[in-house]
Amino acid sequence: METAAPSEPTGRFETDNSVTQKQKPRQQLSKAMEHMRFAVTVDPIPRSSNSIPPTSTSIPPTSTSTPTPNTENENDAYGVPASYAPVRNAPSRSHDPSNNQKRTDPFAFGSRFLEEGDDIFEFNAWDHVSVDSSYLTFSEEQFAKQRADPVSDFDRKRFNENPEKWWNKFYANNKSNFFKNRKWLAQEFPVLEDIRKEGKGAVKVLEVGAGAGNSAFPILKDNKNEGLKIHACDFSKKAVEVIRSNEEYDKRYIQADVWDVAASPDGENGGLPPGVEEESVDVVLMIFIFSALNPKQWEQAVKNIWRVLKPGGQVLFRDYGRGDLAQVRFKKGRWMEENFYVRGDGTRVYFFEQQELEQIWGGKGKETKEDDESKEVAEQVEGLVLHENTKEGQEKDIKSALGDVVAPSPAFEIAHFGVDRRMLVNRQRRLKMYRCWMQAVFRKPGSASDVPTSTLRQDKAADDEAAQAES
Repeated sequence: METAAPSEPTGRFETDNSVTQKQKPRQQLSKAMEHMRFAVTVDPIPRSSNSIPPTSTSIPPTSTSTPTPNTENENDAYGVPASYAPVRNAPSRSHDPSNNQKRTDPFAFGSRFLEEGDDIFEFNAWDHVSVDSSYLTFSEEQFAKQRADPVSDFDRKRFNENPEKWWNKFYANNKSNFFKNRKWLAQEFPVLEDIRKEGKGAVKVLEVGAGAGNSAFPILKDNKNEGLKIHACDFSKKAVEVIRSNEEYDKRYIQADVWDVAASPDGENGGLPPGVEEESVDVVLMIFIFSALNPKQWEQAVKNIWRVLKPGGQVLFRDYGRGDLAQVRFKKGRWMEENFYVRGDGTRVYFFEQQELEQIWGGKGKETKEDDESKEVAEQVEGLVLHENTKEGQEKDIKSALGDVVAPSPAFEIAHFGVDRRMLVNRQRRLKMYRCWMQAVFRKPGSASDVPTSTLRQDKAADDEAAQAES
């Protein structure tokens, strides 16, 4: 029997997508990972930019400057059509293979720009990627569908009443080796590199929402500062157990405890973390934790962070931004309120706007009905008519008028703020994934902390470029 001649090899581990037009089955994210899988990626085996043969049915360009990319060999990314293309920059650097200035380090973020003529699938990620109006329209359509089919009242109540239950289940099912270490932290927040240098003295770091320790342990890995101490807190007791069971857990440098960042001041230890006193912390680390809170908890959480920080202390903040793929891809029965969702594993997530975060942390929140009522109460107190000649009557009138008036929120300085828009690429499945993260440094006014205020990675890069230009 005559056998077919073997096809011409195209390179090790490469597949020829032209062999079959059969649509690949849509793969789902692994359990409990829909919000974390694409946070950090690693470059797979490089593909040649010309490994996919050209087709004769290419789509004609829609403009004279930027041709419409051929998406015939691309796949939809979790409900986002492949036809939506990123906005490209004008070419400004060499792309010759012998002099390619594009980076290859998957953790050196911020310096790879998508330009005209670039092959999207040459690298696993592109920085500062904007989306066009068609993608924004698609996102708003998705959000409208989500609002039209929200989570049931029964589920909304059970997910909000006991959130630690769902995080305990999450960490019971997923141990420490399930998570990727955040090796990028010191690059995004350079102060984390500075505080672990030899001779830097006593520095106290509080990590809120420490999870399995994938931020704390990478910080301590190359630590040479004997005075550095990290208080790693999480309101999931299972997460704390995972940290304490890690072979790198050393009580001299790290202490893990259960703590709810939105704890009431009437609670244990005055609502503060175990072993942490007021105005004793130099740096608070909040990485993808603020989004897990119910919006009603934000104010108390900010107040608690203010209490533990020294004057001059800082919050290193990173979280999800509105329009992130994780938000766009939510289906029916997940919307709880605007920008606030529950995942399939029962954990919650919020997607922020820049102005919204600046208001929350800057103490300049929008006035609400409750704010107007508080003003009316204050006016009542000023014009209070006291009971005659009785101290008891005076106290009753004041308490009655004040009611539940809430003290104003603390006002942090917005030292730095950046919106990190990145396009991650799955080259094997030929997917484009648009991510959006909010990153900031919030500073408590004052000068009691000796730790210098951190920059952001993109700010530091801009300063370095300016310095080089001057020299």
